[in-house]
Amino acid sequence: MSRRVTLKEVALRSGVSYQTVSKVINGQVQVAPDTEARIWQAVRELNYRPNYTARSLRAQRSFTIGYSWRPSPPDQANPILDTFLQSMFHAAEERGYYLLCFPYHSETQRQIESYRELMDTRRVDAFVLSGVEYNDPRVLFLLEQKFPFVAFGRSNPELRFPSIDVDGGYGMRLATEHLLAQGHRRIAALAWPEESRVGNNRMEGYFSAMGAAGIEPLPEWVQRGEGRFAFGYEAARNLLALPEAIRPTAMVALNDYMAVGAIKAIQDAGFRVGSQIAVTGFDDTPIAQYLTPPLTSVRQPVWEIGERLIALLLNLLEAKDTVEQFETILMQPQLVIRASSRSVEPEHSMSEEVMIKR
Repeated sequence: MSRRVTLKEVALRSGVSYQTVSKVINGQVQVAPDTEARIWQAVRELNYRPNYTARSLRAQRSFTIGYSWRPSPPDQANPILDTFLQSMFHAAEERGYYLLCFPYHSETQRQIESYRELMDTRRVDAFVLSGVEYNDPRVLFLLEQKFPFVAFGRSNPELRFPSIDVDGGYGMRLATEHLLAQGHRRIAALAWPEESRVGNNRMEGYFSAMGAAGIEPLPEWVQRGEGRFAFGYEAARNLLALPEAIRPTAMVALNDYMAVGAIKAIQDAGFRVGSQIAVTGFDDTPIAQYLTPPLTSVRQPVWEIGERLIALLLNLLEAKDTVEQFETILMQPQLVIRASSRSVEPEHSMSEEVMIKR
């Protein structure tokens, strides 16, 4: 077994005290750039590895962050989650922390028991939440317990906690305004159920853009259901079956899976996507650019959100502030315009993209 390199050896090699080395490695102090560079060079040269057991005992921390998420349907990949996870993994590792992923339970009591167990056994120092909804039991529990956490997403307006969210209403407004600029007036929305907080936020953008254009959406134009391909297909079929005078010439979907289903239904009905009936999605999943035609979609800054959430959480842990002191940070998405929403076929490549972000 190879001998473990000590902090004092790293300090000797870099020419500083071992206390300074410890604080720099743990992100607890800022030093001159050349000093920090010497420390990290010594760490690499000596192949230093922290003793996390001793570190945890000294600091009374586990240096572990808990994260659980609602699983996707078996037939529906989730590249947004993959990007989110990878960004958090990298950001946490850079600060000497790791993520502990644990099972998601749909039953509220079982879910809260999982969080309580990790708290009581001190296996985690804090949590990251995502998929946050109205009256979210996790948010209510962690606020009551005054246990550190951050969230990707907001909850009730009266609940204050550190969170970062995408301005989905802004993104949907960009998509709707883009269709209005193409000359569309009968624009339908493939939406989530009304109890969805994220869905309601995105639909605010649709309604505000239509209202600003002096258009009152017909009730038939708003189709609500689960965000899956099958619903998008069925919803588009319902819209195409409306009388020609009120049949939509464009559809905005709250995610790409519904948009893909709508594209298939439109094509099966004999219409051309883009030039006859426009379609936009949300999330800009990797498959969007490879569809025929490529899908216009709203792109979220997911990697940056993951990084900023970890930074926010670790600053919270080190500053020992209370979660109620923080407000939501809203980040703006981009609209990536492709052929699925163009009223005129592009002269160049069908995969040609235009990005819009005000």
